[in-house]
Amino acid sequence: MKLKNVLMAAVMVASACAVQAQVVVKHIQDDKSPIAKGVWAGDTFYLSGQLASPVTPADPAKGTQADYGDTKAQAASVFAKIQAALKEQGLDMNNVVKMTVFLGPDPKTGKLDFAGMQSEYVKFFGTKDQPNKPARSAFQVAALAAPWALLEVEVIAVKSK
Repeated sequence: MKLKNVLMAAVMVASACAVQAQVVVKHIQDDKSPIAKGVWAGDTFYLSGQLASPVTPADPAKGTQADYGDTKAQAASVFAKIQAALKEQGLDMNNVVKMTVFLGPDPKTGKLDFAGMQSEYVKFFGTKDQPNKPARSAFQVAALAAPWALLEVEVIAVKSK
C-alpha cells in the first residue's frame, strides 16, 4: 500500500512539472527590425533595449542633424517609450520587475551622467502614484550601437494576476 502511494505521488509531481514546463512564447516583432521589440514567455514580458527619440528631428533641407539632447533628455524619452511599449502589451511601469541601464559617456564632457538618468527614473518609479521599484543594474559602457545614444534601457515586466 505504501509503495502504491509513493508511486501515485511521484506521478502527480511529474504531471505538475510537465504542465508547468509548457510556457507559451510570443515574439512581438515586425519585418523592419532585425530584433524583436519584445518577447512574452508566459506572464513575463522581455522588452528589448530602448533608445531615445530625437528632441529635434533632422532637417535634410536645412542640412541639420537630429538632436537627441543630454542624458536627462534621453532618459525622459526612453522611459516614456518604455511606458508606451508596456501599455501596448496591457502592462504598466508597476509591472516592471527588472531593469538594466546601459550608460555611455557624454561626448561633450566625456563623463557618465548617472544623475541625469536617475532624475528621470524617479518620475516613473517609487512615486506616490506608482510606488513599485524594480530590481535594477546600471553599467557604464564605452559606446552604444547608435553613436548619438547616451543610454539604452531594457526591462522585464510580469503581468499581475
